[in-house]
Amino acid sequence: MGEARYPLQGVTVLDLGQIYSGPYATFLLAMAGARVIKIEPPGGESLRHRTEIGGAALPFAMLNSNKLAATLNLKSARGGELLKEMVKRADVILENFLPGTMERLGVGYATLRGINPRLIYASGSGYGRSGQYKDYPAMDITIQAMSGIMSVTGFPDGPPMKSGPALCDFMAGTHLYGAVTTALYEREKTGQGRLVEVAMLDAVYFSLASSLGLYFNSGDYGGPIKSPQRTGNRHSGLAAAPYSVYQTADGHIAILCANNKHWGALQKAMAREDLGDDERFQTPKKRAAHGEKIDEIVGAFARGFTREALFQLLLKHKVPCAPVRDLAEVTNDPHLHARGMLEWMNHPQYGRIAAARSPLQFEGVPRMPLTPSSKLGAQNSEVYSGWLGLSPAELEQLRKDETI
Repeated sequence: MGEARYPLQGVTVLDLGQIYSGPYATFLLAMAGARVIKIEPPGGESLRHRTEIGGAALPFAMLNSNKLAATLNLKSARGGELLKEMVKRADVILENFLPGTMERLGVGYATLRGINPRLIYASGSGYGRSGQYKDYPAMDITIQAMSGIMSVTGFPDGPPMKSGPALCDFMAGTHLYGAVTTALYEREKTGQGRLVEVAMLDAVYFSLASSLGLYFNSGDYGGPIKSPQRTGNRHSGLAAAPYSVYQTADGHIAILCANNKHWGALQKAMAREDLGDDERFQTPKKRAAHGEKIDEIVGAFARGFTREALFQLLLKHKVPCAPVRDLAEVTNDPHLHARGMLEWMNHPQYGRIAAARSPLQFEGVPRMPLTPSSKLGAQNSEVYSGWLGLSPAELEQLRKDETI
């Protein structure tokens, strides 16, 4: 057998991504073996600026591991020429600017495809390259608001809430990675590249599946919504019980029963087999209808245990459950570190961080070794002289002209 190779080894990606969604897509490409050249304006991309704010350094370091850092002023004529030269040699270019930005810079898809018909042009945006919302500015929280995610997050008697994680950014980035790899597969068959795009608003719609089930079951669609759309920690479709977070003597634990087997196991764990005779709890549908009573019973039981003791008891009985952990517990999780998903790294700029690898694993090759994110423009010489073949004098002129 030949030498083990990563799936995207030999693929070169020009990464114009910013903040989270674009850089996450290119991080996944890099961790699958692609050579990713992160191209930033001479002042750096927006997320790099945030490293001056407490806590913002880690996201930049996480998302830009294993990339070559180069700078390029696309607003200059020479900068546009250099990007076109890179495109001739590249397989993929990825950006997540407001639609129309690349066209205004003279390096839109039509122009770049004319230079390299094999190019995969990946475009991420909030609302897409078409439609009446395409010019709306977008960040994770605005998409959470526009998509309906905030309307179904929180408790029924409280206001709409945003999700803690940046779900829209990272779901969009994941889908954009999938679009790029799909297009690369097609190119192997046809020899032709294409434009692929992902809108954040589109990417998160399917995550509302349970909430949409409740909405359409209520018969409220097309008119004022009467049924509660925010269900707190209960199932988003109010279709299962128990399904919530319960307080223990020293914390909280999530417990759910999706079917009668789970419910029977929980009864044994609670030493409450008598509940099996209660007509209200005979089926998942009946339990869901009496969710408040279920929560009262399970909640009273949970408060008699520490979080860890209850977790171990429920695991013994094969009841789906998990302790509600804080970030200190997660970043130090022995399971994530043993699998190589997390690795403690002494970052040259940001100090000791829990660096993350790609969730994607490929049989036959070890997880990709992590290389710390680089300082702004750290690999300019490698990219422009080593890859593009510019002379030292030309490189120095680019610096003098502030092209890089």
